[in-house]
Amino acid sequence: MRYASQQVMQLHKALTQMNVQINNVISDIFGVTGLAILDAVLAGERDGRKLAQLKDHRIKASGDTIARSLVGDWRPEHLFALRQALATWRHYQQLITEDDAATAQALAGFASRVDVQASPPPASTLRHKKPRANEPRFEARTELYRITGVELTQVPGLQVSTALVLFGELGPDFVGRFPTAKCFTSWLGLCPDNRITGGRVKSVKTRDVKSRAAEALRLAAQALWESKTYLGDCFRRGKPGWARPRRSPPWRTSWHASFWHLLKYREAHDLKVWAAAEEKLQAMKLIRLHQNAAALGYKLVTVV
Repeated sequence: MRYASQQVMQLHKALTQMNVQINNVISDIFGVTGLAILDAVLAGERDGRKLAQLKDHRIKASGDTIARSLVGDWRPEHLFALRQALATWRHYQQLITEDDAATAQALAGFASRVDVQASPPPASTLRHKKPRANEPRFEARTELYRITGVELTQVPGLQVSTALVLFGELGPDFVGRFPTAKCFTSWLGLCPDNRITGGRVKSVKTRDVKSRAAEALRLAAQALWESKTYLGDCFRRGKPGWARPRRSPPWRTSWHASFWHLLKYREAHDLKVWAAAEEKLQAMKLIRLHQNAAALGYKLVTVV
């Protein structure tokens, strides 16, 4: 996928050098409309109105707008770069499809902890209903649920692709190697490494651990920015530095411990666990609002 994204940038560069602004009109140049227009251009078509007729019915831009965006300098060297980038991108898409098929075949060899026919996976809590471009092209969520016995994507911020990376790096029975969740987060290098001298804490930076699982969890945790849960509030309030946090974010150990707890006890993720902490956080916010209002000479009144 990383190699394919490089070809996307090369294709956009070729279009920009030809002063073709179709990428400003169509959000996804590699969609149905974008690929149809690119293939027609490489086949020799230069009439913007004829190219605009290739648009899909879901495109909101008008035909005239698309035609004006396709007026450019069709220089042969840029067309050559465009053809090379598009062909390479399609080659990588074929390789990704083959990789997904091999991954699905490998997952099928693991023993089942739950019968997905008798007990299907619970409804997904993900905001998007349709699979995204970077998600596996097979039922990875169902396969992971069959192998692990729990729905991992119910944890806020944990996507299907992230869960698949964690399974590939840690295996199905990794929790047996860590007696507690604290041992797991310490092994990942995601908990503070307190350096204490003379009874004073000099540093709380995390250890420099090269782990793909830790990297995947760090990236996945950024989805908490828009989460309306307690962990999302802690994430927005803490604003930690990812590589070297200046202090211990309260959500970090708890969020990764939730992942360990799901696989350890095979229990569904329950947001009610954070109810007491969320209630305490709301009370602190209310106290802070009253203090700020009093400092400005105002008094807050509760309206029922």
